[in-house]
Amino acid sequence: MASLIATLARAAFGPRPEIFCDAAVWDAGVAELRRRAAGRRESGAFLLGTKTKARRIEEFVFYDDIDPNALRTGIVEIDGRRLGDLWNHCRKTGKNVVADVHVHPGGFQQSQSDQANPIVAEVGHVAFILPHYAAKETRPGAIGVHEYLGARHWRDRSHERPSPVHIGWWPKWH
Repeated sequence: MASLIATLARAAFGPRPEIFCDAAVWDAGVAELRRRAAGRRESGAFLLGTKTKARRIEEFVFYDDIDPNALRTGIVEIDGRRLGDLWNHCRKTGKNVVADVHVHPGGFQQSQSDQANPIVAEVGHVAFILPHYAAKETRPGAIGVHEYLGARHWRDRSHERPSPVHIGWWPKWH
């Protein structure tokens, strides 16, 4: 009940989130990231959905489903030649990549490798990092939210209040 009241208050009086995702979609995707990480390696996914006034996450497409070797070394390494399947899927479903997510063993800060090698090198792209291989808290406020500015520069939005990300129900009328 408290989260419903908070959502309605933000919808009526606060800024609209820039990215939102239904809790069931988020929780299922995060559970699969946790399973694939197995407490010992990074895992990740492209987050597909629609881009209108806000980005709506509707589907997780896991890196190792696109490139079976993406998690082989313990960190995420995607062979760009494998991305054609992702773009074909986007065309077939009418969805776009609205963000990406991957897990880290410790905190949710970006590594030097994350900063130097964005999964999607497009200004405004958002990359989420879930700490502790997604085994603990996985909601905004306890996850990394990093916006790509171009030229290997990022803006850390993890601690912004209200968060630019909302997980849960969001009214369609807003």
